[in-house]
Amino acid sequence: MTLRQQARFWLIFVVGFFFLIWLFSGILLPFVAGMAIAYFLDPLADRLEERGASRVIATSIITFLFFLVFILVMLIVVPMIGSQLAGFLERFPGYVDTLRTNVAPYLQNVLDRVAPETLQSVSDAIKGQSANALKWVGNVLTNVLSGGLALLNFLSLLFITPVVSFYLLRDWDKIVAKVDSYLPRRSAKDIRQCVSEIDETLAGFVRGQATVCILLGLFYGLGLTLAGLEFGFVIGLMTGLVSFVPYFGMIAGFAVGMGVALAQFGFGLDLGLVALVFLIGQVLEGNFLTPKLVGDKVGLHAVWVMFALLAGGAVFGLLGVMLAVPVAAVIGVLVRYGLRQYLDSRLYDHGPDAGNNATTETEK
Repeated sequence: MTLRQQARFWLIFVVGFFFLIWLFSGILLPFVAGMAIAYFLDPLADRLEERGASRVIATSIITFLFFLVFILVMLIVVPMIGSQLAGFLERFPGYVDTLRTNVAPYLQNVLDRVAPETLQSVSDAIKGQSANALKWVGNVLTNVLSGGLALLNFLSLLFITPVVSFYLLRDWDKIVAKVDSYLPRRSAKDIRQCVSEIDETLAGFVRGQATVCILLGLFYGLGLTLAGLEFGFVIGLMTGLVSFVPYFGMIAGFAVGMGVALAQFGFGLDLGLVALVFLIGQVLEGNFLTPKLVGDKVGLHAVWVMFALLAGGAVFGLLGVMLAVPVAAVIGVLVRYGLRQYLDSRLYDHGPDAGNNATTETEK
């Protein structure tokens, strides 16, 4: 098979793969969720196997404990978050009025010093960007509600995902071995290397980032609650959980938290305590949690992750958000592999350039 035929084959394969995802996007969510859970729990099953347990027993124990903990968290945390969120939405108009009263004089002083033409242009730009942002959010919510969180898909998540997780986790090693046997023999070594890099990237980013988000959410929630902020637990928890979107989670949580603090406390010491909680959280994340749990070898740039999440959510809704990071990891590894191949090929000349050759001949 020539290089052109290989390229054509893989192009058709990739296009067909994404076409099938688009075609069955309405029913894929529980299967993708089950696959993700099996992938994350496979190292635990391997450890139990090393200690003498059979694969079936290890899979049964791990799956049961995982969904038991998940259900307990849903029963305990979700009602509390729901009640605080409902209270926050009920108090939101009052917060806006209080902020308008407290902040308006300071804001007016700033606006008076700005030229009217500049202020008008900035206002028009903000209105235009706000309209675009609202349109994008509306599209994402439409996709999520129609494709991801419809009643049928919610029930399938509830009943099908545990079954899919169990069977995939039980047969994970067999599936990997079977897929490996289908690899083209000449390229098997390179493909295994790319898959190993993809696995390392996903394990480092997704597993590590999930742990960072949970720890940050608990820290922010408890810290803001101890600082006396109303609805501090739900604001802090959401700030931590949304931190998987680089910078967005922190900025959004800080804006909401400081806004509520201004409406509740005004300008004073309590406002500084709320800001201190966010500052300590950023120090912990940047200097301890992320370096230790995620590391800097995952190869996923923050901008690339944000683009993947936004693009996946806009196209496939909640399913696209779940697939965004794995697809981004695959593309990143393939790009780095292609770059290494290019640097080792004749297209990239490692030898001295023509200018250096001319200089050498002149010196002689």
